[in-house]
Amino acid sequence: MDTSPNLARAQWMSLLAQAEPAELAAAMDAFAPPADTAWLRPAQTGLYMLRGRVGGTGPQFNFGEITVTRCSVQAGGHIGHAWVRGSNPRHAELAALADAMLQDSAQHASLRMQVIEPLRRALDTRRDDASRKAASSKVEFFTVVRGE
Repeated sequence: MDTSPNLARAQWMSLLAQAEPAELAAAMDAFAPPADTAWLRPAQTGLYMLRGRVGGTGPQFNFGEITVTRCSVQAGGHIGHAWVRGSNPRHAELAALADAMLQDSAQHASLRMQVIEPLRRALDTRRDDASRKAASSKVEFFTVVRGE
């Protein structure tokens, strides 16, 4: 279990960004945004340049661009941010709102149990399914050594 609040926040922000938009919307339905919610940065879609390294250690190169949607909100005295892959503004808004609400100690425990944990289980299930699918197509090559 991590002890740093910043590490915990980075983890839930990552989970919110990787969640399926429909799953996040369903999980957040039970929580009403605070009355003083103000959008600091409405959802904006743009491009980010992805960079890579050959072998993980070589010189950097531009790999390609990816569409990203970002959003910032102030809710209940806390500021929430979100950057999500794709061009779904509702996904970014819900992720930013959840980030702000998770920073509120009064709501943190219920949000963690009703939003974060179900999203984590769903993400783990998707990763396991993808891993099993990839493993089922694994091919092992071998070489027969000829005698001399």
